[in-house]
Amino acid sequence: MTSTSVDAREFTISASDKTTVTIDHAGGGVLPAATCLWLLAGEQVGRVAFRADGEILVLPVNYVLDGDAIAFRTATGSKLAAALEEDAVGFEVDGHDPVARAGWSVLINGRAAAVNDPQTLSRLEKTGLAPWADRIAHPHWVRILPESMTGRVVAHS
Repeated sequence: MTSTSVDAREFTISASDKTTVTIDHAGGGVLPAATCLWLLAGEQVGRVAFRADGEILVLPVNYVLDGDAIAFRTATGSKLAAALEEDAVGFEVDGHDPVARAGWSVLINGRAAAVNDPQTLSRLEKTGLAPWADRIAHPHWVRILPESMTGRVVAHS
């Protein structure tokens, strides 16, 4: 979990990130892209949202950051089908500090794509990412190629 500190007008994600975000009158602020990527790199689990059979599904996945793309392993099923069709997807990661009553969220909108390129597969395999849900094999890799990325913070004054 990423550490946070808050005062009435500024929000600091962590001493190591050194980014301070101005908090507006409602208690929210916008994170710069570099901070969004830093936050994504520091977490392991996010939620992928996509359309399947006429419904929106939001499912947790453990992931790695591959450049500015999100990569995760999957079995044959709805997430892989979305990737094979290169469907629009959302990917969200967040964190919070209940004591400080502060939190952050990063949302990526983009396209899911199945990874078939041998060089990319080799690079992803070297990350050591193993699915937490391991009762069945997850031999397929999916990358979410970002088209937009937004980050927000909320902080109690």
